[in-house]
Amino acid sequence: MPIRHARCHDREPLASLLDGYRVFYGRASAPDAARHFIGRRLEQGDSHLLVHEEDDATLTGFVQCYPLFSTVRLARQWRLNDLFVAPSARGRGVGRALMRAAAELARAEGVHHLALATGIDNRTAQALYESEGWRRDEAFHHYALTLG
Repeated sequence: MPIRHARCHDREPLASLLDGYRVFYGRASAPDAARHFIGRRLEQGDSHLLVHEEDDATLTGFVQCYPLFSTVRLARQWRLNDLFVAPSARGRGVGRALMRAAAELARAEGVHHLALATGIDNRTAQALYESEGWRRDEAFHHYALTLG
C-alpha cells in the first residue's frame, strides 16, 4: 500500500482530509483553518505526517503523530493523534496500512510507546486498533482541560 511522508505540496488535499476528519468528530467545516493548521505542521515539521496516495496521486488518508516524552517510562513516546480515511477509500485496508506505517516509523525513530484516543462510540476504529495489538488503558483515567 503506497504510504509516504507528507510533503509541502500535499497541503491542499491534506487540508480537505483534515477538514473531513474534524467534521467526523462533530466540528463545523472550516477549510481555511484546516489549510492553515496543516500548512503549519508541514512548515514546522513538528509532527510526523504520513499519507496514503492512490495510483492517480489522490490522497485518501493520513495519520499524524506528535512527539512526546514519558517521565514514567523515561522514554520517548508519540501520540497518534489523527487517523482518517476518506469515505470513498474505507474498507480497503488504508487505515490499517497507515497505522502500521506509523508504528514502523516510530520503531525506526527509537520510540518505545504509542498512545491514542478515539471516540467512545467509534467501534470501527476500536476494532482496528485492537486487531493491531493496541490495548485500552485500564490503569489510568485521562482528563482534559479546555483553556480557551
